Amino acid sequence: MTDRKPPSSWTLLSCTPILVMSVVAVTDIVAGPGVGFLPLVSLGPAFAGLVGGWRRTAWFGLAALVLCVALGLYDGLFDGRRGYTALASVAGVTGVGVAAAVMRSHREAELASMRSIAEVAQRVLLRPVPLTAGPLQAAVSYTSAVAEARIGGDLYEVVASPHGVRVIVGDVQGKGLAAVETAAVVLGAFREAAYDEADLSGLGERLERSVARELEGEKFVTAILAEIGTGHEAVFLNYGHPAPMIVRRDGTVDFPQPPSFALPLGLGEHGGEGPKPYRVGFAPGEQLLLYTDGVTEARDEGGRFYPVGERTHLLKGPDAHQALEALREDLAQHSVGPPHDDAAMLLLRYLGHEGGESVPGRRVNRDFGTVERTHVRE
Repeated sequence: MTDRKPPSSWTLLSCTPILVMSVVAVTDIVAGPGVGFLPLVSLGPAFAGLVGGWRRTAWFGLAALVLCVALGLYDGLFDGRRGYTALASVAGVTGVGVAAAVMRSHREAELASMRSIAEVAQRVLLRPVPLTAGPLQAAVSYTSAVAEARIGGDLYEVVASPHGVRVIVGDVQGKGLAAVETAAVVLGAFREAAYDEADLSGLGERLERSVARELEGEKFVTAILAEIGTGHEAVFLNYGHPAPMIVRRDGTVDFPQPPSFALPLGLGEHGGEGPKPYRVGFAPGEQLLLYTDGVTEARDEGGRFYPVGERTHLLKGPDAHQALEALREDLAQHSVGPPHDDAAMLLLRYLGHEGGESVPGRRVNRDFGTVERTHVRE
């Protein structure tokens, strides 16, 4: 025997017109015409217009008129004005409810169209990262601070180039459409330059010039660039972004820091040297997590920041996507209330040796950017 599920709020609202008209009818019959409940029959079509279409509202309005006539004849109200006043009240409320339902359906259709267009634009801007690139397996998580949105001011991308797997994770100053527009500029420049530039410094300079042309005033973008080649090491270029986290095979955690502080993208014209690339060992069996400050600055009820370095046990699962999803859920449980900032995380796993290692459904070759699909027998 199974327990009954409680009715949803939508079901309760759908039943409200019937319930209201039933209560009015019973009360009018029991209390008599002197109470003056008859005009309240118009509440039926009024509630119907809140949750249903115009046809449903019209049917409830017709039912209310029939009920009003029946109760008026029963109470003898048509000998005077009271019966006709009740009929006029029901007809007027029904007409207004039908008009409101038609307007709401038009607005809902327009909103659905706008959402579909926005979803396409979001998929174009933040495309799904490749499952594998070279010897790496990639997984991404994105939580927008804006309700009903899938993207915001954070950005990420993974490109398998002739020079190695190149990655960017960034955070645009501000929120809203302006931040999305800036993120589009950075991602467009990165996708083009990642294939052309021979080294990471040249790639960073291309991004700096592109962002400087588009941004105005004191706007900026913090970002970290990474390049993973065949030498069991990762090269980083940090533009004022949180340090990456590397989980070693023995479970220890490193947060490699840049040799010197550098300004974010867009502020290079204010002076100061650009960032210097630095190399860090990154071998098979290890994991690299890039993230934005929406992760590390999430606070719990006591005001404590999220200790991402203490949550590496969540990344031990065999599947990178499930492991990152576990980390995202833990972050959501740590935070108090809705997120106050976008939070992006990009997890890269070094799958195997240079010669390649088989993973479920794929065989990864040593040449970067080459991924062959294989069939796995169940």
